Amino acid sequence: MKKTLIAFAAVLAASAAVAQTADTLKKIKDSGSITLGVRESSGLSYTIGNGKFVGFHTEMAERVIADIRKQLGMNALEVKYQPVTSQNRIPLVQNGTVDLECGSTTNNATRQKDVSFAMTTYVEEVRIAVKANSGISSIAQLAGKKVATTTGTTSVQTLRKHERAASVNFEEVFGKDHADSFLLLESGRADAFVMDGSILAANIAKSKNPADYKIVGEVLSVEPIACMLRKDDTAFKKAVDDSIKGQIKNGSLAKLYDKWFMQPIPPANAKVGLPLSEATKSAWANPNDKPMEDYAAKK
Repeated sequence: MKKTLIAFAAVLAASAAVAQTADTLKKIKDSGSITLGVRESSGLSYTIGNGKFVGFHTEMAERVIADIRKQLGMNALEVKYQPVTSQNRIPLVQNGTVDLECGSTTNNATRQKDVSFAMTTYVEEVRIAVKANSGISSIAQLAGKKVATTTGTTSVQTLRKHERAASVNFEEVFGKDHADSFLLLESGRADAFVMDGSILAANIAKSKNPADYKIVGEVLSVEPIACMLRKDDTAFKKAVDDSIKGQIKNGSLAKLYDKWFMQPIPPANAKVGLPLSEATKSAWANPNDKPMEDYAAKK
C-alpha cells in the first residue's frame, strides 16, 4: 500500500510539473528569461562559434521573443540559447528545458501528438546532394551507393517511400548532425546526402569548394517547417503566431529571408542562393499550422 501511495504521489508530482511548464508566458515573466532551442548546423539555424547562433529561423525567433517581451510588459528578457539535435529536440521541449525551438523541424501528424507547432514559416523540399563529378542525377542512380542522412531525421524514410525508389537498394550511413552528414559526403564515405534542401544548400555554401557539389534529383517530399512549443499552451502559441503573422504582414520576414538566403552570410560570407519558393510564399499568404500530411494530400 505504501509503495502504491508513493508511486501515486510521483505521478501527481510529474503531472504538476507538466502543468506548471505548460503556462510558458507565466514561466517567462516569473523567471525573466526564455530558452530558445537552436541548431548548430541547420540551414535555418546554425552557430558561428563562441556561443553565437544565427540564421533565418534564429533571427525570426528573436523577433518573436521581442514581441513577447512587449506583450508581457517587461523591460528586459534574457534569451538563453540551447543547442538541440534531431534526437533530443522534442523531449527538451516536452520537459520544459526549451520553451521555443526554432531550428528546422518538420511539422507532422506524429509529432503533433507530443508537441505543438507555430505557423509554418518555411516550406522545405527534401532533395539529394552529391559531388558534382559523381554522375548521379536521380534516385535510380543511388542503386548500390551509400546515402548519408542525419540520425533522428525522416529523410531516408521519405526517400524509401518515394515511388521511384521502390527497386533501388542503397546503404544508409548516419551522421550525428547535419555537419557530420555533409562530412560523410565530403570525405567520400557517402555518395549522396539526403536532407532538406536548405540544409544541403547551406552546407554546400559553407564548404571549402562549393562548386564541387550540386543538388540533384526529384523532390522527395514537401514539408512545412515551423517553430515547436509545448502542447496545449494556447496563450503562448497565440503570442508566437501573432508575432509571425505580424512579421509576414509588415514584410520583415521576407527581408529576413533575403538576408539569409540571397545575400552573403557568415562565417564564410558565401551566398546560399535559394530563392523564396512558391510553396513558402503560399504558406505566408495563408498562415496555418497544418502538418506535412496535408501537403502530401494536395499532390
